[in-house]
Amino acid sequence: MMKRIPKEIKDEILAKIRVGAKVRDMATQYAISDKSVYSWLSAEISPEGISQLKYNKLKKENDELKRIVGLLTLDLSREKKSS
Repeated sequence: MMKRIPKEIKDEILAKIRVGAKVRDMATQYAISDKSVYSWLSAEISPEGISQLKYNKLKKENDELKRIVGLLTLDLSREKKSS
């Protein structure tokens, strides 16, 4: 039988995830399934029209791409200096 999670707890979990907590960690800490948390995130739509889950995924991808571009730029500048 599924237990009903109080709105305050749900909001607390989602707030922690928004600032970087991992879904699995929050699910374990609050003794709920990570599937439940993912469904809450998917249902939560921001004013921009995307879910918080999608936003976080895009943000991580963007950060990784910036890191890669930075490394490539550094390599190119080193090559120019050595030639």
